[in-house]
Amino acid sequence: MRLAATPSQTVGPFFSIGMHTVDVAIEPGGEQLTIQGRVLDGDGNGVNDAVIETWQADSAGHYADRSSRGWGRAVTDSSGSFRFSTTKPGRLAGVGDVVHAPHIAVTIFARGLLRHLVTRIYFPDEPSNASDHILGSVPDERRATLIARAAGLNSFEWNIILQGQGETVFFEC
Repeated sequence: MRLAATPSQTVGPFFSIGMHTVDVAIEPGGEQLTIQGRVLDGDGNGVNDAVIETWQADSAGHYADRSSRGWGRAVTDSSGSFRFSTTKPGRLAGVGDVVHAPHIAVTIFARGLLRHLVTRIYFPDEPSNASDHILGSVPDERRATLIARAAGLNSFEWNIILQGQGETVFFEC
């Protein structure tokens, strides 16, 4: 007896109740900033129903505690655009002597993906970027896909390109 192969399924469509932007709790005294961008497919078209979830340390480099939720969500609009507000994360102590540059961990869910995608947002002109072991493991020519571009005072632009020319670096988890 031979069984037929089960077809694979993509992530989504998503149940829309509760699918709205949830900003990371803004810390009093922390550097408040806005990150905006677009999720683009391989042809450069906006992905209109992507969900972007973020996880980050607080401004002191500690993960969620009573004063910081550390988690947020943004949903793309009809043009693939997203925007969220947060507090700039601090440098994060890792295992041993490892120190991570300030970054935001990002998970992307979208129609057409077989699995969620995981990446990071780093900040330009951050001195500790040079010593971050994860950012340093990415080839020089692709590293820019992980670094947001300054777009004004406390404002950054960062696009997620799902495939093709300029594809964002994604990590296996």
